[in-house]
Amino acid sequence: MSASLEHTRHTLAHLLAAVVREVYPAALPTIGPSVENGFYYDFDFGATKPSGDEALAKIEEKMRTLLPSWDVFTHKVVTATEARAYFKDNVYKLELIQDIEQSGELITFYTCGNFTDLCRGGHCEHPSKEIAPDSFKLDRVAGAYWRGDEKNPMLTRIYGLAFATKKELDDYLLQREEARKRDHRKIGQELDLFTFSELVGSGLPLWTPRGTLVRHELDRYVWELRAKHGYQRVTIPHITKKNLYETSGHWAKFADELFRIKTREDHEYALKPMNCPHHTQIFARKPHSYREMPQRYAETTVVYRDEQSGELGGLTRVLSITQDDSHVFCRQSQVQEEFFHIWDIVDSFYSTFGFTLRVRLSFHEPSEFEKYLGTPEVWQQAEDALRAIAKERGADYFEAPGEAAMYGPKLDFMATDSMGRNHQVATIQLDMNQPERFDLTCNNEKGEKERIVMIHCAVMGSIERFLAVMLEHLGGVLPLWLAPEQVRILPIADAHHAFASQVYDQLKTAGVRVEVDLSSESLGKKIRAAKMEKIPYTLVIGDQEVATSTATLESRDVAARQPDTKGKIGQLAIDAIISKLTEEIRNRS
Repeated sequence: MSASLEHTRHTLAHLLAAVVREVYPAALPTIGPSVENGFYYDFDFGATKPSGDEALAKIEEKMRTLLPSWDVFTHKVVTATEARAYFKDNVYKLELIQDIEQSGELITFYTCGNFTDLCRGGHCEHPSKEIAPDSFKLDRVAGAYWRGDEKNPMLTRIYGLAFATKKELDDYLLQREEARKRDHRKIGQELDLFTFSELVGSGLPLWTPRGTLVRHELDRYVWELRAKHGYQRVTIPHITKKNLYETSGHWAKFADELFRIKTREDHEYALKPMNCPHHTQIFARKPHSYREMPQRYAETTVVYRDEQSGELGGLTRVLSITQDDSHVFCRQSQVQEEFFHIWDIVDSFYSTFGFTLRVRLSFHEPSEFEKYLGTPEVWQQAEDALRAIAKERGADYFEAPGEAAMYGPKLDFMATDSMGRNHQVATIQLDMNQPERFDLTCNNEKGEKERIVMIHCAVMGSIERFLAVMLEHLGGVLPLWLAPEQVRILPIADAHHAFASQVYDQLKTAGVRVEVDLSSESLGKKIRAAKMEKIPYTLVIGDQEVATSTATLESRDVAARQPDTKGKIGQLAIDAIISKLTEEIRNRS
């Protein structure tokens, strides 16, 4: 977000508060920052809360009426006593004033029009000249605990959208509407991929036969890409003694996010929230010569994290997370080559789905080093190595301090989807701390123990989150190789059922996922149903097809690109159809 747009959004938060105070004199303003795509302000309305679109529209219209009179922002530094006197009837502002006073910061008031607020600043100097009145709109009302603490009072949060121009606002609204139509939860239900049960619990998706098939096809693809680079499958249990995570450092950092288990003998275990500490113990089972390096382990397995219920949503935030996880144990001299191998895998996988990727170098935040394991020297060495790898690759990259994992910096891949949204997807992490904590070594050419390094990578990140991103990116239109049902055979009448069954058997034998619609519906309704379910291909069988041992092949994609063709590819011999489909599946077109 540019500084000017951030200032615009913050200014509009003040403008919102000014209007709310005018319309609802008893309301107590609390805080109102700029956020991605807009702004919000939290209020304690007491018993007179605004409700419905009409109330928001009224406030929004008054904001536009008031904006021309907001000529200039002024500010002044005040004492704590002056600040308390001004906000003597607002307990929320009084709490903020006390915090500011204790921190030693200056207490500043900002005024525009007839509205004064406690604020650190960051506004448009001349709002009436800098803000287009049609470039913002109020969006929705939500509940929010004061300062994000559920023990505090529940406030009313009014969200607004704001952009530099009306066109940018309109474009965002169109994109959001398209995103709503493509919501992975809606698509998942329509395609019968997954479900949730109150009896099982929030954040614990249940995968249907169709959804499980899609998961397995994705995992199989990742494994094919990894197998070319010498990865070996490993398997670990889902629980561990706490000692493992005490040694790795995860217990001290993430104890509150672990599902814990007490045995009847009073031993404490945890459901694994990650796989890397387990994999270190597979490497540590025996000495390794430098000739055996690198060692590459991979498995797809579920990890568990005790997320707060309010943070759970669809497949993007769950309690059971399926990671296509891998760990490379290698020498320092092998790091760049191994990174490039993984990078090749990531590029191949995401290009298959039409994603464009950019790279974020996720580094530690030096001012908060207590959040990380290891020493500043080790972190500097690791981050310099990642920077050199990105430069050598010629990557389009940017650096992001504060985004590192606790044990090492990361190379995060940022995918742009079909709606222009950015998602963090795959990640490659360079870890010099876990090998140190677990004393992982190999025997070098001189017969001496040499400290190794560890590379973490999850190509999909998690299957759940990748599926959510991918379903919305493709609008649920899965490619042929990934579709749970690849072909649907549509006999026109009962007389065509026997031949349809023969074609079904031939396709099934060829490895094609196929179904036959033997319902009594008309052909038009059968075709529409297949299109609605986003079946890649249909085979229509009537008198002519039976007579010539052929079928008429129709594609949902051709219909979308060339409406006049209504999706018809043509009447083809069954062998020709099988050849076309199997080649498309094999190539993951």
